[in-house]
Amino acid sequence: MREWMTEFRAFLTTSYPPPVEADGAPDALRAAVCDNLQLYMEKYEEEFRAYLKEFVEAVWGLLMAPTVSLSRGQLAVTAIRFLTTVAESVHHALFGTPDAMKQICDSVVVPNLRLRDEDEELFEGNWVEYVRRDAEGSDTDTLRRAACRLLRGLAANYREQVAVLVSAQVQQMLAAYAADRANNWKEKDAAIYLVIALMQKPGATGGGTPVVDMESFFASVIVPELQAPDWESEPMLKATVLRFLKEFKDQIPKATALALLPSVTRFLTHESNVVHSYAAIFIENLLIIKDVVQVPGVNVVTRASRYVATDINSFAPQIIQSLSKALGYPDSYENPYLMKCLMRVLGIATIAGQVVHEITARLVGILMEVCNNPKNPDFNHYLFEALAAVIGKAGEQDPALVPLFEASLFPVLQRILVEDISEFWPYSFQIFAQLVNLSRPPLSQNYMQLFGVLLSNATWDRPPCVPALVRLLRAFLRKIPNELNQEGRLPNILVIFRSLVSRSSTEDSAFYMLNTLVENVGLDIINPHISEIWSALFTRLQTRQAVKFVNSLVVVMSLVSVKYGPGVLVSSVDTIQPNLFTTILQRFWIPNLKLIKGSLEIKLTAVASTKLLCESAVLLDAAAAQTWGKLLDSIVTLLSRTEQDGVQQEQNDGADAVDNQKTSGYSVSFVRLQYAGKSEDDLLKDINDPKQFLVTSLASLSAQSPGRFGPVIEQHVDPANKSALLQLCAAYNANIVFLSEDDESLGVMCP
Repeated sequence: MREWMTEFRAFLTTSYPPPVEADGAPDALRAAVCDNLQLYMEKYEEEFRAYLKEFVEAVWGLLMAPTVSLSRGQLAVTAIRFLTTVAESVHHALFGTPDAMKQICDSVVVPNLRLRDEDEELFEGNWVEYVRRDAEGSDTDTLRRAACRLLRGLAANYREQVAVLVSAQVQQMLAAYAADRANNWKEKDAAIYLVIALMQKPGATGGGTPVVDMESFFASVIVPELQAPDWESEPMLKATVLRFLKEFKDQIPKATALALLPSVTRFLTHESNVVHSYAAIFIENLLIIKDVVQVPGVNVVTRASRYVATDINSFAPQIIQSLSKALGYPDSYENPYLMKCLMRVLGIATIAGQVVHEITARLVGILMEVCNNPKNPDFNHYLFEALAAVIGKAGEQDPALVPLFEASLFPVLQRILVEDISEFWPYSFQIFAQLVNLSRPPLSQNYMQLFGVLLSNATWDRPPCVPALVRLLRAFLRKIPNELNQEGRLPNILVIFRSLVSRSSTEDSAFYMLNTLVENVGLDIINPHISEIWSALFTRLQTRQAVKFVNSLVVVMSLVSVKYGPGVLVSSVDTIQPNLFTTILQRFWIPNLKLIKGSLEIKLTAVASTKLLCESAVLLDAAAAQTWGKLLDSIVTLLSRTEQDGVQQEQNDGADAVDNQKTSGYSVSFVRLQYAGKSEDDLLKDINDPKQFLVTSLASLSAQSPGRFGPVIEQHVDPANKSALLQLCAAYNANIVFLSEDDESLGVMCP
């Protein structure tokens, strides 16, 4: 190693004549050496320890030395990265002296935080790249980001000392700005950036001395820039101010943020693409903030949106108008930050009247334009989300708007299908589904023609479209279930179902389709085909016994049971093969019941299983006592699972789920429109609590046959579940009779 280290040190410390330095080759070599030193620190720290001090001094010297090289920027990034690694390591004492820290702050950090000519050129000439590097956190290899990380690395072990140095530097910069605002605006920009770099975010650990008093800094430095009459001047400074808002949005009190919203909204129409993008990013980020709140009545917490419709309704029209205007600016007509902000506002605010008409027309016009060349997948996704948001919010509030949406959207959606703009097919079918869900039967001829196209096998030949097609088909099944027995529609639907359920990639879609069919059609319509449905499912079950498939099977069988009755479920399955239902129950239903997830699914399967226990002749037969006991045991296990599952799910869902939908270029894929979704139907609205339903049903059953079920429970229910069952009985004041009246005493499971 010594041989290599000797050469590396020589590469770093050797000076070359100015013409050679200007060529950039020496700095490229030095940067490569710094990269190697970084790897030694990360992977061979113990062996490298003996050489560390001399290399820190050498790299430090490089950063202090003047240069004529045009490639010094990349060397500085790699050099600072190496020093940061050392500062964050157990060897941080190399920088621990007051002189060393002051020199690093004054000579390394601050100079590299200042705006450079190339930053201004990028700001003006390539705003997309500037925002990507600066606001999205992807500027790891820029000098500013490297300097910020070095500062944070030092502060990790010497926060108080660093805070004092940075605070003094910030005050010096702000004083320079105050002395000459026109020429020294970059000083204020650097001061704000220093504060962003070192101030702790919510949830951070450490504490220590603050860099500045945040409340005072916000009021004296940030707010004046937001409210300045000359709000269009110094666009780079305004962009940094808006970035500050984004970084500390969680810490801004709600009342303060709402009071500043009109000022920020002005910047949405700023001629600088970066500035109006940053304003949109801040507003969008602000609206998705969630706070941890206690759920009333239970010992759990969840996350609730800080800003709701009533908070922003008064601001929404101006924000929408400003975003619409900015989308017409040069180079921003497909600005994803503007469209994402518009999507978020439309998804939260309550809008009506002329605002709905104008924004619908604007969005449809934009969609018509992007149909000519769909080149920006993120923008296009947010565009369709914005359409779905305005349709969903305004359409549900005022059904009279649905014809407006249909008249506006049908031409462009039909164009997408006719011209085979395949990238937009999945989106179009989801919007069609949303419109069908909002429509009132009888459906128009346009919808019925679409329904006919939907039932064609050729329509389903594009796998990326299948989830969207299923959404649309489910919408039709909800609206016109009684028309399925006309024109051979139901047989066509079942052909599609069999095709989907035969493949693992589409079996989820098959079950969604089948569930909606069962939920919405009467027994008279489905009964002639129910054997065909079971045959397809059980044939697939022979080769596909994964938990997900079996759980989905239990859910659909539960739907049949609660919709048509346990007797119909048992008899229809046994039509395929005698006693097949009992086999399915024992091998699949009972073992998998405890694995069911989702609040509606848990409620459905628990109630359906309870009905089987208490109403099915097959289960009430004395010969089925063991099966009866094991099914009860599985029900109690299911209902005893922690409620935290549901709370965690709630935390992960909601409007910010849009960000989980990633688009990756234009290999056509299905991307779910969150704002086009419809809440799942609940067939059991009249049953609020499946636990109460279980114990009251058991109490009624045991009262009819005193003493019959006590031994079964004693023998086949797990002790922990017996205890849980006893607690449920106590909670709901239900008595389960254990012993017959002929016994010496009457035993009950009761409070």
